[in-house]
Amino acid sequence: MSYTFATIDEGQLAPDDAMALRAALLDERTFRREQLNNLAEVWPSDGDLPRDEHTMARVEVLTVLATAAKVVLSEVDAALGRIDTGHYGNCHLCDQPIPLQRLRILPHARYCGPCHQLKETVS
Repeated sequence: MSYTFATIDEGQLAPDDAMALRAALLDERTFRREQLNNLAEVWPSDGDLPRDEHTMARVEVLTVLATAAKVVLSEVDAALGRIDTGHYGNCHLCDQPIPLQRLRILPHARYCGPCHQLKETVS
């Protein structure tokens, strides 16, 4: 499978960096999809009885894990969309480039570090 990177602002990201970040996002998407499939396989069915504290705690943990996986999957898909449209790598608040080091750690990042902190304190 091959990808084109013509829509990525190459002034901001080198082609090798862009390819590595896209690959990391695709790997993360695959991992999250597999995670959701695995969670679905171990999810207790409605017919599982009894509904004791252990079962309820298990459902709660599985729900939290599934919700987190869905959030990250959504963020990854959005980042891949930004790559495809040429809007990847700039902060959604200040519109400055997100440092490459941050993107390497969190390739689906929408915000630079300072704006992320600002957003977290406001929320």
